[in-house]
Parts: sequence; structure tokens; C-alpha cells
Amino acid sequence: MSKVDLNCDLGESFGNYKCGLDEEVIPFISSANVACGFHASDPLVMAKTVAMAKENGVAVGAHPGYPDLVGFGRRNMNIAPAEVKAMVQYQVGALQAFCKASGIFMQHVKPHGAMYNMAGKDETLAMAICQGILEVDPELILLGLAGSKMLDAAKKCGLKCAKEVFADRAYEEDGSLVARTKEGAMITDENIAIERVVSMVKYGKVTAITGKEIAVEPDSICVHGDGEKAVAFVKKIRERLTSEHIDIMPIADVIR
Repeated sequence: MSKVDLNCDLGESFGNYKCGLDEEVIPFISSANVACGFHASDPLVMAKTVAMAKENGVAVGAHPGYPDLVGFGRRNMNIAPAEVKAMVQYQVGALQAFCKASGIFMQHVKPHGAMYNMAGKDETLAMAICQGILEVDPELILLGLAGSKMLDAAKKCGLKCAKEVFADRAYEEDGSLVARTKEGAMITDENIAIERVVSMVKYGKVTAITGKEIAVEPDSICVHGDGEKAVAFVKKIRERLTSEHIDIMPIADVIR
């Protein structure tokens, strides 16, 4: 693969609470997943983040999650598919308003946290999310975990989709992410993480937590912007990919 997107979850501050190093990270990425007020963010943060993305030439996507500010959207919730669909449409519509006000188009939608992980294994839930996105704007791209039910659902309902891999998360043998509650879920050594990224992009392979090598197909790499070494990490990944003659560009250009 000669091109790939670098995405990051941004706009996750809320009121007086600052989360992430958005201003420092954004110059090094090509797509931003902007929180929409349910698991994090608020209207002012959303407006600021969209404006900052526009200023840096970064494509914008909605990052809808469960209504769980206290748990940061990472707690599983038993919610009917129809309600999840409405939640996604509500949040996508909110961010679209800020994109329109800034004179830019929204590129994609990436569900957050528990919604992302649950829909990765539950086709009914995945279909509800995809249909919600499709009804709001059929030109939007679903960004979902490579090999997940979300991508299957997108293809079934005719929604554009892109395959995501993670630079700093460990994988199970089935291609799902290791739960954050398990030891080894996060890749904390940046050198190991960078080598894993190169392997995924160039060779379509990554080593699962069990030691088994599994296949992945990355259109987009997620790098988290809330760690203390986040800026150096994102910068190093971009520099390494560039040195490997891999172009960094927004999702829409990668899957074109």
C-alpha cells in the first residue's frame, strides 16, 4: 500500500475539563474524529475543533458515542438498535451544522468506544449505525475496525466504508481489539508501535496478543492524542511512513 490515512480522536474536552493535546497533534494527522457531545465535548469545543481542522487542512468526521460522559463512552450499554440509530443521527447532524458553518464538508463517521466495539461484533447494531449514517448523508464514509461487522453492514446497505487499524492497541486473534481492562491492551513502547504500523501498512500483518500473526487491511491508522507522548508519537509515525514512501492523505482520497 502506498497511501494511508492518519486519524485521531479530537474535541474530547468538556467545559472546564481539558482532554487531549489537540492543538499539538492536529498538524500531523489527515483526518479528525470529532466528539459530538454524548461521551465527551460540548458545542464550543465542537466549533473550535472543526475550525482548527479546517485551518490545518484536516478532514473532519463525526465521532458519536453512547450518552456516557462519566464513563467516557467506554461502558457497554443495552440500547435498542432503533435508539442507537437515532443517537448516531442526532450526533452526526450536530457536527454537520458546525462543518456547514465553517464552510467545509464532513468526510466520515467513526463510532466511539463501546459503541464501536459492540457494533464490531453485533451485525444488528452495526446495521442500525450504518442506516442512520446513510439516511443523514449517503456520501459519508463509515470508518470501522478492519474485519468487523460494521464494515459488513456498510457494504450491505451501500454505505462507503474504510478499514481502520490501531497503532497503540493490541489485537485478539479474531482481529478485535483487546479490552482495555486486560493486561497488554495498550502498546506503550512507541518503537514497537511504529514497527507494528509499518507491518500493517506495508505487509497487511500484525501480531496478536497471543503471538499469532493475523491479516489486516488498513485504509486508516488511529493514533490517540491524549497520552503524554502523543505528539512525539504521531510525529514519528508520520515521519516513518513518509520515509517508507507511503503517502499520508484523508480517508476519502485513500479509498477513491
